[in-house]
Amino acid sequence: MPVLSQTVFNRLSASRIDIHLMRAAIVFIFLMFGIAKFALYEAEGVARTAEHYWLFSWMYPLWGVEGASNAIGTLELTTGGLIALGAISPRAGLLGGLMGIATFLVTLSFSFGADLWEEGYGFPYMGGTAQFLFKDAGLLALCIALTLDSIRNLRPSPRTPAP
Repeated sequence: MPVLSQTVFNRLSASRIDIHLMRAAIVFIFLMFGIAKFALYEAEGVARTAEHYWLFSWMYPLWGVEGASNAIGTLELTTGGLIALGAISPRAGLLGGLMGIATFLVTLSFSFGADLWEEGYGFPYMGGTAQFLFKDAGLLALCIALTLDSIRNLRPSPRTPAP
């Protein structure tokens, strides 16, 4: 039994299953959140935060609540699509990974100046905004890992010398 488990462990650790699982997870997240941006309930929820944020505030007078949310959703779907394509195209994966990094840096920046701690309790008891935002630290790390994987895959592989 120990030999079998060691063999399985060796094969799994030599595979790229970890990268594929991370890619699938983040693509699913971008897909679900991107689709949701086209629903009115999500557009209104995003607007409560985004319409007052310097990076997004210009979109609301131009396109309205639904138009701004649709633009954000389109970016999220594009990001997820590029990350998915990263399984076969390191360049697409690199672009998608960089877009994912930008996405989560932006959402984490919402935490500056926000009321993050549960009223009446304070640190470390997170309020709803902190619960919404802090998960993005892990998603940011995931996008960084996938971006670095794409960079490694863009490098030319060393040639094996002829015998």
